[in-house]
Amino acid sequence: MAALRPAFYTDELFVGQNAALSKTITETDIILFSAVSMDTNAIHLDEEYAKTTRFGTRIVHGMLTGSLISSVLANRLPGPGTIFLSQSMKFLAPVHPGETITATVTVTEVIKEKNRVRLETVCSVNDKRVLEGEAVVLSVARPQK
Repeated sequence: MAALRPAFYTDELFVGQNAALSKTITETDIILFSAVSMDTNAIHLDEEYAKTTRFGTRIVHGMLTGSLISSVLANRLPGPGTIFLSQSMKFLAPVHPGETITATVTVTEVIKEKNRVRLETVCSVNDKRVLEGEAVVLSVARPQK
């Protein structure tokens, strides 16, 4: 299998560069994420229980929301071959089933000699931030000729 070229090699990255993707969270997404993560908290799965909580309805797993950041990093910026080194996340507001999350990453620093990139990470619903944080990734160096 041939190696995939990243969307951007380290030397092509610059401060301010960004990429995003959007996904509407379905019931199937929630059930599958619960199964894979083993997070079966009733706040995500049981509407009757969720009505008794401060949210008054079910909410999407915070880490499901945050996982969209990984998708942007792995598929768009920097792209295939990117490796997570760290990720901080602050959850600002709940996401509800059926809402569309937009995950955006923005380059804030490029450390070319180490092939590392620092990025602001944000997830939003209807232009309202629901998650913000910072990622540091190992990006792909351009192959030497």
